[in-house]
Amino acid sequence: MSLHDDANLVLKAYERGGEQGELRTAYLDHLAAHPDGMWKACEAGHITASALVVDPSRGRVLLTLHKKLRMWLQMGGHCEPGDATLAAAALREATEESGIEGLTLLPGGPVKLDRHPIPAPCNWHLDVQYAALAPEGAVEAVSDESLDVRWFAYDEVADVADESVVQLLEATRAAL
Repeated sequence: MSLHDDANLVLKAYERGGEQGELRTAYLDHLAAHPDGMWKACEAGHITASALVVDPSRGRVLLTLHKKLRMWLQMGGHCEPGDATLAAAALREATEESGIEGLTLLPGGPVKLDRHPIPAPCNWHLDVQYAALAPEGAVEAVSDESLDVRWFAYDEVADVADESVVQLLEATRAAL
C-alpha cells in the first residue's frame, strides 16, 4: 500500500464533526485531485504529519522552538519516501526532533487536523496531528531543525505557543 493510500484510509476513518469534518473532506479532495499530494513538491499543498509529545503522568508536553519560524510547536514535518504510513511519519518526526527513543503514538489515530498557509511555491500544509506518549525517564535532545526543545506544563502552553498548538493539546487531552 502506498503512503497516499494509507493517508486516504486514515482520513476516511477520522470521523469528526464541524470544522474538523470539513478539513477531513478538504484533505480527501486534495488527495483525489493530486496524486503527488503527499510530497513537498506538490505546489497546491501537501499532507504533513506531526505529533505532540506528551508526558501525561507529569502533565506536560514537549515543544520545539522551530529554527525557521522561531515559534514553539509540536514535532512534525514532511512525509518521506521511506514512510510506510502517516503514523510512521509522525512518529519518525517526533523521534528525530525530540531526541527521545521509545515514543509510542496514542492509539486511535490522529487527534486533530490543521491546515495552515506556507510561503510559495507551495500554498498549504495539510497537517495530520497525532499524540506521542513519552516513556518513563525520557530525555530530550535538540535536533538540527530546532533552536531548543523544552517541557511545558499543560497550563503553560497558551503562554508560549499559538492557538493551533493549544487546540492540539486540548484534543490530545480529550483523547487521553
